[in-house]
Amino acid sequence: MADWVKVALVEEIPPGQYRTIDINDVMVAVFNIEGKFYAIEDVCTHDGGILTGGQLAGCVITCPRHGAQFDVRTGDVLAEPAYEPVSTFPVRVQDGMVQVKDDRWD
Repeated sequence: MADWVKVALVEEIPPGQYRTIDINDVMVAVFNIEGKFYAIEDVCTHDGGILTGGQLAGCVITCPRHGAQFDVRTGDVLAEPAYEPVSTFPVRVQDGMVQVKDDRWD
């Protein structure tokens, strides 16, 4: 069973910002969207590049390489050339600490 991994204190990820963390060789990006936290795998499903080098506008991250867009709340594809959604991960806030876990193998 996957463990919760500490990412940062809530105040260290202000709204509209993100933090990345390596969880067992999986890069995960944790976003603060209007005070709620969401986590996705930091990889474009189109070509395998990182997403966090791209622009974040509201809840939409744009891949810096080819412009694919994803909703960071759901992982859904919003614009081609990607067709597959990105993986999402559960996020919680406990004692002021943002935590995430990779529960795909539980």
